[in-house]
Amino acid sequence: MNNALDYAAVLKKALSSGGEFAEIFIERSAPFSIVCEDSKIEKVVSGLDHGAGVRLIFGQRTAYAYTNELTIESLLEIADAVQQAASKGARGTVVDLTRKRPRTDFSVLKNPRDVETSRKVDIVLHANKIATSIDRRIRQALVTYREQCQQVLVANSDGVLAEDERNYLTALVHVVAADGTVVQTGYEPVGGNIGMELFDRMPLDRAAEIAVKRAVMMLTARKAPAGRMPVVLSSEAGGTMIHEAVGHGLEADLAQSGLSVYANRIGDRIASSLVTVVDDATIAGKRGSFRFDDEGVDAEKTVLVDKGILKTFMYDRLTAMKDGARSTGNGRRESYKHRPIPRMTNTMIAPGNAEPGDILKGTPQGLFVKKMGGGQVNTVNGDFVFEVSEGYLIENGMIGEPVRGATLTGNGSQVLLSIDQVGSDLGFSIGTCGKDGQGSPVSDAQPTLRIPEITIGGVVA
Repeated sequence: MNNALDYAAVLKKALSSGGEFAEIFIERSAPFSIVCEDSKIEKVVSGLDHGAGVRLIFGQRTAYAYTNELTIESLLEIADAVQQAASKGARGTVVDLTRKRPRTDFSVLKNPRDVETSRKVDIVLHANKIATSIDRRIRQALVTYREQCQQVLVANSDGVLAEDERNYLTALVHVVAADGTVVQTGYEPVGGNIGMELFDRMPLDRAAEIAVKRAVMMLTARKAPAGRMPVVLSSEAGGTMIHEAVGHGLEADLAQSGLSVYANRIGDRIASSLVTVVDDATIAGKRGSFRFDDEGVDAEKTVLVDKGILKTFMYDRLTAMKDGARSTGNGRRESYKHRPIPRMTNTMIAPGNAEPGDILKGTPQGLFVKKMGGGQVNTVNGDFVFEVSEGYLIENGMIGEPVRGATLTGNGSQVLLSIDQVGSDLGFSIGTCGKDGQGSPVSDAQPTLRIPEITIGGVVA
């Protein structure tokens, strides 16, 4: 089914008992993965999935139903299901559907679907060979390759007909190193909305070397000291802190429900004047990028915090309706089985003017964080705890000996306000962000930053 008249009939059916807005989301996806463990290819899995969902918004509420049968009969059936949820009342109208051209476009140089499986297996096996041969202390290695070509179409009662194709490609190397009773791990992922040219820019062999180096170095690292001290976050650390400690709190649904420390604070200073926070889905090749979001809204660059002042939240269509705002193109869903909700895309602190090396030289003592690990945040009050997967002591303005077991504990809004140096560089990390039972591909980024004082968890001297 690929007929504007059919889509219009489904939308009219969804609105037949009332409602302000109706939408069809159609998805076709082709997941493929390779897993190498214990130097053997354990899994090669491929598949095809397709389906559609129909959504009705009525009285700022949502009714949603989906099917994996892409026929006009099936779509009319689920449209009938959602219309039954709406009370009799004002009916929305269906505007003639007009196909949208994307404002932002991306090109895939080497489509993964055109590359033989044997070539992908070779990439995985060679990375595994590197990971297991560099150092005898590596006890285990796991190398994973994943791709998902996702084609989506959105048609809605506002007359939008938008299509997008996304090539989500990721690969990662995870190693375990041991020396006596000391066990450490190393992990390094690569990926994006990109083709196989990813491995020309960042070979998986290189990711294996980084993961091994990190794990082996941590075997002999001293335990991190505890206490309050300055912290320099390298751009290589990625944007984990901005994503968790700040980003989720700027998603409109959390702010509207009172689950964000930033609720009702538009126009307030929430960060240092050196800090500008941006969510940008238009960056070519990044994991959180797309042409249209999952509601057919153009991808855009949204300035959330401008020189410390909170300017807006990340909106999808429903939360924008509630606030009398416009969608910022942040309506995302895991698949046709899920309704869209506000989600981050590529979220970052924008680069500043300071030279990264000067930031380090100007910090006599403290902790240098080269790579962040996982963490937890309470979006209601902004409190967070993050692990440091690779960190070093700062000694006389230089990187000193490595330390392990460090954690960063603080409050997101207080940390943002205290940042006193922002570097001119920018480093990205990738991930899959979980929220409300849905996962979305994202990336995060930050320049080199200095936090004058933060609590470090480690060993009390």
